[in-house]
Amino acid sequence: MSPLPAWPPALSEAQQADLAHQAATYALANGFTLLPVPPKGEHVPAIPTQVIAAPLSLLPTPFPRPAYVQAKSIQRLYNALYARVALDWEFLDGIMQYVAPVDDFQAELWNRWKAIRDEIKVTQPVQLGIFRSDYLLHEQGNAVGEKSRIKQVEFNTIAASFGALSQKASEMHRYLSEQTNYYHVNPQLHNPNSFVDNHSLEDIAAGLAEGFNAYGNSDAVVLFVVQEGERNVFDQRALEYQLLKRHRVKSVRLTFAQVAQRGQLDDDKVFWLDCPLRGEQLEVALVYYRAAYTPADYMSSAEWDTRVLLERSTAIKCPSMALQLAGAKKVQQVLAEPGVLEDMLLGNARPDVGFGAGPGSLGARDAAALRETWTGLWPLDSSEEGTKAVQLANEHPERFVLKPQREGGGNNIYRGDIPPYLAKLEEEDKSRPGEAPRREAYILMELIEPPKGVHNLLVRGGEGTPRLADVVSELGVYGVALYGGKVTPVNREAGTLLRTKGRESDEGGVAIGISSIDSPLLV
Repeated sequence: MSPLPAWPPALSEAQQADLAHQAATYALANGFTLLPVPPKGEHVPAIPTQVIAAPLSLLPTPFPRPAYVQAKSIQRLYNALYARVALDWEFLDGIMQYVAPVDDFQAELWNRWKAIRDEIKVTQPVQLGIFRSDYLLHEQGNAVGEKSRIKQVEFNTIAASFGALSQKASEMHRYLSEQTNYYHVNPQLHNPNSFVDNHSLEDIAAGLAEGFNAYGNSDAVVLFVVQEGERNVFDQRALEYQLLKRHRVKSVRLTFAQVAQRGQLDDDKVFWLDCPLRGEQLEVALVYYRAAYTPADYMSSAEWDTRVLLERSTAIKCPSMALQLAGAKKVQQVLAEPGVLEDMLLGNARPDVGFGAGPGSLGARDAAALRETWTGLWPLDSSEEGTKAVQLANEHPERFVLKPQREGGGNNIYRGDIPPYLAKLEEEDKSRPGEAPRREAYILMELIEPPKGVHNLLVRGGEGTPRLADVVSELGVYGVALYGGKVTPVNREAGTLLRTKGRESDEGGVAIGISSIDSPLLV
């Protein structure tokens, strides 16, 4: 039995239309926006002249207060865990030696990092992580009346997006409550204590500022490395504006190609950017990646060369190549194996990240708290567990999702599509005799079963008409971790994101209109 109320409360068509109007105008007035999809055959214009409201929900979606508090409270443990993974070269090498033969992207990232890591350990030992741990509520198999539990979908170590828009969604729902009382259709919708106080924009920007300050030159800049034709530009720009307004930190945003054209590394490994409009060079203190997580960002070796050039510099990276590798799905699966998490958190031989995660500072309860949020994870290799996983995937595919080592969504194989996909990989292996089976590039994950019967009114980006949808909501918790070298360590939770989508869709994707940016109504 789900603890969540039937949702949404009844609203007349006139009330829905009024909410949609107020939500859209609020979004447009406050930068809760995306660039529109360009006409077929055209690109996103260099100088934007039009925007659309981001996909949104008219009402916040009910979410159990204890589950929300739990997800936020364990974020610092997750920060500590993945910071430690990124410092443990032997651990990463042990995983990547099996992933690299079947995943060209991970192989390139790993090999490039290995070639320079002794150098960068001296050049810039400080690392900054802007993380997001994503969860779904799970209730399958719970006892009657038992509350839904959070189960982790994945842990993002690079380009964790929507921090700015998430704060704006929370502010929009609170505004609608204060302005309309949601027409008194439900007492929780005009109870201020039911709405979350979310400062993800401010908290993430503060983390970037802390990374910048650790570099030690207030005249330097933050370099945002971005994708060409980025539609989610306002989420990123809001961070830039916040950095300048609150922290007096200037930013420059460039694609890999522009960095290659304008950047250079001097003899002291300081990275400089030519700024021809100002007639000066800018020193880069911090590199913040909102690109570089997908093979599409590396069209040739030139992009990889630029990534390595930045990695070799004295600039602090967010994330480093090691921290990006730590976010691989295979790492998530290996950590779930018996004893591995405990050894990583509690083992005295593991690297000390310095913020309450050194030897003796974490205990078995901390490891148990993390394991409580995990669902079943299996390898797809030739081990006994891997063989068992292949059998499970073929005999009971409805229970599973197949995940590659990718970020950004749209890459997973679900349920009934799994057996024919595994058969396809097996057929392709016949042309690769003596090489590792291609299925080893994937992990098998037990599907999380969200509560049923929750609906909401969703509005697609650029459209004004709400649609009633049977929904699934995914909660993301942001984290900031600054560590390494002689820096004063930072480890904290940094706000939340709720993405809500129709139950009919397995994949998310705010920019393409599948998911809406939402906020929790704590119940």
